[in-house]
Amino acid sequence: MQNQADIVRFKLPTVLDLAAAERFLDTMCRQMPTEGQMHMDASEVETLTLPCIQILLAALQGGQVSIQNPSPAVVSAFEDLGLDCSIFDCSAQGQDAAAPERPPAGPQSIEDDFGQAPEQAEQQDMAKRILTIDDSKTIRDMLMLTLADAGFDVLQAVDGKDGLNVLDREQVDVVITDINMPIMDGYEVIRHMRSNSAHKTTPILVLTTESEVDKKNLARAAGATGWMVKPFDPDRLIATINKVAP
Repeated sequence: MQNQADIVRFKLPTVLDLAAAERFLDTMCRQMPTEGQMHMDASEVETLTLPCIQILLAALQGGQVSIQNPSPAVVSAFEDLGLDCSIFDCSAQGQDAAAPERPPAGPQSIEDDFGQAPEQAEQQDMAKRILTIDDSKTIRDMLMLTLADAGFDVLQAVDGKDGLNVLDREQVDVVITDINMPIMDGYEVIRHMRSNSAHKTTPILVLTTESEVDKKNLARAAGATGWMVKPFDPDRLIATINKVAP
């Protein structure tokens, strides 16, 4: 039987907006037990934004987190994004729940982009270096949490111009970029990279909230390798990186 000391219980706030997402991520990182379970009570959540959904998906990846008694708002938010609600424990009622299975990939994945579905991730011989470009600190933190845990070396940039500056100094195996960013957007990042002989073949994955076909086609024409829609499924992202990384 699991020791009660190995169980951390955490009640999610009523409003999970951007500010709450950052506090939630910090709390989760500080309180997550080395071994054991974290049970999150979602019964009082009334507002759930995309960054918090992303955090919940990343938290569920390791199998240590159980999301218990989801409110109708939580269920609706996941259903609207095509995410499987069977990951929730709706029968806990204060009792200890078994570790949840990892959530399956939603319909918004690499298959939506340029026809390259990821294969099963292969064992890495050495750490790949990934550059993430996103103006959202929450998304950057979630990518760092997901990718570093998978054994990747992660560099970060806060916008397109910053990303190109990093590429001038560092060698990377894969770039993951947002589209809508200040100073320089993701399309310009892709065009600049493809005009540079050093990055003619560097895999570039677009990670964005956008899903319009014309925007996907624009990214394809600029030279993007693939397109994924937020919130990203951690396992799917890792498998995709392992597929496209040289």
